[in-house]
Amino acid sequence: MRKLNEKVGAAALSAIRNRRGHRPFSANRDGGDTVIASYNVHKCVGVDRKFDPERVAEVISEIDADVIAIQEADKRFGDRSGLLDLVMLERDCGLVPVPIATLSSGSHGWHGNMLMIRKGTVQTVRQLKLPGVEPRGALVVNFEFPAGMLRVVAAHFGLLKRSRELQAKAVLASVAQEEEMPTVLIGDLNEWRVGRKSSLSPLSPVFDPVAGAVPSFPSRFPVLALDRVLGHPHDLVAAVEVHDSPLARIASDHLPIKAHIDLQAIWERSYRSYDPAKSKVVSS
Repeated sequence: MRKLNEKVGAAALSAIRNRRGHRPFSANRDGGDTVIASYNVHKCVGVDRKFDPERVAEVISEIDADVIAIQEADKRFGDRSGLLDLVMLERDCGLVPVPIATLSSGSHGWHGNMLMIRKGTVQTVRQLKLPGVEPRGALVVNFEFPAGMLRVVAAHFGLLKRSRELQAKAVLASVAQEEEMPTVLIGDLNEWRVGRKSSLSPLSPVFDPVAGAVPSFPSRFPVLALDRVLGHPHDLVAAVEVHDSPLARIASDHLPIKAHIDLQAIWERSYRSYDPAKSKVVSS
């Protein structure tokens, strides 16, 4: 445990010293017609060790996203029952879960991952079982918004670097089989590094690896960019920010992140002659 703490501490100090790998605020652009967010709710247990789903719901309401990916939405063991107040989230935020096949009747998510949507239409849903030592999964959902189609891949990668590398490659292989369209990979990817040493480097031919690298962990003193949003094409993400409110700093050990997507502009600029029957996402 001591060696693990030393490694985590060294990683945190390295992240503080090397902020060049994180997305600078100057990279944000005005605009964005669709807001996509990610939040690891830590099973609704805050840094004060209190289980409080209502507090988590209040943070989700603050975020005000059109689509939000949530990690650790279920109990990890036993009946894997869902932990969020879905009635409250629909009433106060207008958010409803994307329908999926869950691991048990009371679960909210797929290996703890769930997607909630406020506006737009769900076209297709795929559930990926990701490789690695721990049981992990991802959701691949195609949405239709007034501004155009958008694919969202919501994932929670593993704690081991080798597992994350395999999981990144699995996501890339899955997306490569899909029709070409603007795509966002979002979630707790458990990686603070950027560049060649990052376990996410296999994604760089398709996704922008730095687009969403903003520190979100730990919530009280965020120095590590564990929660990411990566866009395809590389200019899909107009702006990304950490939702850093007093309540968010207590409700979970992660801060939420949110990305502004200029979906209409991307479709007008990059997909004018779009033909889904002939289009595929390619990695090289």
